[in-house]
Amino acid sequence: MKNNEVPEIVISRLPLYVQTLNQLLRDGKSVVSSSELGDKLKMTSSQIRRDLSYFGGFGKKGTGYDIISLMESLRKILNLNQIWQVVMVGVGHVGQALLNYDGFSRKGFEIIAAFDVSPKVIGKKYGTLEVKSVDDMEKEICTLQVEIGAITVPAESAQLVCDRLVKCGIKAILNYAPVALVVPDGIQVSNIDPVLQLQKMTYYLK
Repeated sequence: MKNNEVPEIVISRLPLYVQTLNQLLRDGKSVVSSSELGDKLKMTSSQIRRDLSYFGGFGKKGTGYDIISLMESLRKILNLNQIWQVVMVGVGHVGQALLNYDGFSRKGFEIIAAFDVSPKVIGKKYGTLEVKSVDDMEKEICTLQVEIGAITVPAESAQLVCDRLVKCGIKAILNYAPVALVVPDGIQVSNIDPVLQLQKMTYYLK
């Protein structure tokens, strides 16, 4: 099945399946039913079976899913069977936190270059990375041939940075700036805005 034939909401749930299966594996389980998986994820078993049916048959009726097999299949579907290199633009508080976060490397992502406009951080090291000037961004990224970029700059600079990343061949952008980016067709953007999430939650705090 082609990527564009699978609903985006289904794709967004696949990493949750992988995460939950991994936890079940750590708990010593080897097989899980769709209803057990649904209980863990607060979903119906029929929804889980529908999601998985987009990618072929998994498991057998009455026996459930082999956890390792299903997890490996989903990782392959998500292209997680390799190390993905990431470049980051913006090394303020958020950027520095991401550079010091070891969760990326444990999940198959490696930040290999970081850029900033401020002389206060250019040349500084965070972890093993030395921050480079945004003036060198195009030259560096084109040489590295990276496909994923993270934007952690102020809102007013985000679109310009985005445009420059796209010209460098970046195809997927993790956007921490509180602004909607305009990108060409075929470019994936995932927005991370904790304030929006908090505002959504406060609706229920009546």
